[in-house]
Amino acid sequence: MDYNLNILEKEGYIRRHREVSRGIELLAQSPVLGRWCQVPIIGQIAAGEPIPVPTPDTWDIAASSETLEVTEDLIRGRDGVYALKVKGSSMVDALINDGDIVLMQYVNAVENGEMAAVWLKAEKEATLKKVYSEPSRIRLQPANSQMQPMYVEPGNVEIQGRVIAVIRQLV
Repeated sequence: MDYNLNILEKEGYIRRHREVSRGIELLAQSPVLGRWCQVPIIGQIAAGEPIPVPTPDTWDIAASSETLEVTEDLIRGRDGVYALKVKGSSMVDALINDGDIVLMQYVNAVENGEMAAVWLKAEKEATLKKVYSEPSRIRLQPANSQMQPMYVEPGNVEIQGRVIAVIRQLV
C-alpha cells in the first residue's frame, strides 16, 4: 500500500500528512480533478420480468431531471451515454443487483453475449439481459441460474444500448 501511495505522491496526485492517521490530500492540480460529467438517469430497466417504460422515441435525455456525476474516464469519450436504475435480480451473477445503476451507451446492435437494454416492441416493455442471436430467434439470457432465458422474434427486439459500467448501491 505504501508503495502505491508513494507513487501517487511522487506523480503529484496526492499529498501525504504522515503525522495524521489516513492523512491523504487530493491535490488541486491533479489531472483527475475537474474531469467530471453529468449523465442523465432516464428511468428504470427491468432485470427480471420486463417492465413497461416510455417508448424509446419519447426518452428525452436532455430534459432528464435526475443526473449522475461520473468521472470522464468512466465514459472514455463515448457519445450517447445515459443511466438506468436496475429493478430486479436477473443479472445478479453478472454482479448487477436491484437498485444498482447501469451506465449505457446508446447503440442499436450488440455482439453475442453483450449486456444490453432491450426494448420488446409488441409488449412495450424493456429488460436488461445478455443478448444472443440464434438462427430464427433472439435469446435474452439472464445472468441468474434461477431464471430461464426469454426467446423472442428478431422483429420484436430493439437494442437500446449496451452496458458500459455498473455503479453499485451499497445501502
